[in-house]
Amino acid sequence: MATLRRADHAAYVVGGCLRDTLLGRDPADWDLATDARPEEVVALFPRALYENRFGTVVVRRAGAQYEITAFRRDTSYSDFRHPDAVEFGESIEEDLARRDFSVNAMAWGAPAGGEAALVDPHGGRADLGRRLLRAVGDPDRRFGEDALRMVRAVRLAATLEFEVEPETFAAIGRNAELAGHVSGERICSELLKLLAADRPSIGLRLMAGSGLLQVIAPDLARQRGLGQNKIPGEDLWDHTLRTVDAAPNRPIVRLAALLHDVGKPDTLDDGPFRGHEAVGAAMARDFLARLHAPRALQEQVAHLVRHHMFAYGPGWGDAAVRRFIRNVGPGCVDDLLALRAADNVGSGHEPDAGNLAELAARIEVEMRANLVLGRGQLAIDGRDLIELGIPQGRLVGRLLDDLTERVVAEPALNDRAILLDLARQAISKRDIEQNRAW
Repeated sequence: MATLRRADHAAYVVGGCLRDTLLGRDPADWDLATDARPEEVVALFPRALYENRFGTVVVRRAGAQYEITAFRRDTSYSDFRHPDAVEFGESIEEDLARRDFSVNAMAWGAPAGGEAALVDPHGGRADLGRRLLRAVGDPDRRFGEDALRMVRAVRLAATLEFEVEPETFAAIGRNAELAGHVSGERICSELLKLLAADRPSIGLRLMAGSGLLQVIAPDLARQRGLGQNKIPGEDLWDHTLRTVDAAPNRPIVRLAALLHDVGKPDTLDDGPFRGHEAVGAAMARDFLARLHAPRALQEQVAHLVRHHMFAYGPGWGDAAVRRFIRNVGPGCVDDLLALRAADNVGSGHEPDAGNLAELAARIEVEMRANLVLGRGQLAIDGRDLIELGIPQGRLVGRLLDDLTERVVAEPALNDRAILLDLARQAISKRDIEQNRAW
């Protein structure tokens, strides 16, 4: 700011960083506004980057990143997301008038040669005190300009624990269909931020009540009004929200909690809900693919949804625990147990229902014992079997799988001599001839 002012330019801190500072929160990043045009800003800051058409210059200093944007004024938004053209403005008041919510339409700084002060033409500081999200000016116009602002409203309501001003909320309902114009990537980013709130259900309920959920995630919207034998008076959507709030604040687990029962409406007549975890895993993967979520995230969430209905009992032997670890994957066990505990809370039970703590303790013991979970950990491999006279082919793989199962059940068998002896016992002339035929 001092660099800009020494060059006779206005300099203001604006937007969310100022809002968070006034709330006593640590800003995630810093945005500044100035009357300097992008070329002038670039000239003032060596190695600054200007690679967009929106008048924003990125400056990096001491490991931090700052975005400095020239004052802008309102223009048309024919795609309901981006301005058709960028028109630079002349004053901070003009720039603030185009912003989304009053709490984001404040600035602190000074014009060239002036004294630093808070600029708050839309009552943002008073709304901060009331913990209220209110659109700047006409809410229908604000959301018509940029449909992502509606999703951002419910996200901010969750992360800040604010209420949405009634007319602003009504305008979201009137314009909810416009959210269909927003890219999957931007929806995904806002959804992950919402799910990182202390109580994501605040934003998710607003999303459902406004009609946004029907546009963004219609399969989740079908949960509303669908009864199940859980907590009296609550439907499947209530159960999902309870589960999300109870889940630990990790993106994979929160997403899996949100989607863990997405397959129930499609399996209502099957038992009811029989197989909903398999159906839901495919639906979760498809939903996240539509949002262009990273492929690894898609697969991890689908995997948790697929396995969340496991039924542990005291009759499980050590071999059953080892098979559970192998089937789920050692890297996913903690997340799956966390999801199941949250599901228990969402169903009105204690987190430990189903003896989860006991299962977790047994898993920890097995994990410390260097257990065998796959072929790669066997004391022999395919070359050893070929040296026994087994021709290369499917029989080698089949024998390795059989031996892996034996070792999972009895870890002491993972010895080279023992495994080779077991392989010899398992081989017959007919197996070898059949392998050659394959």
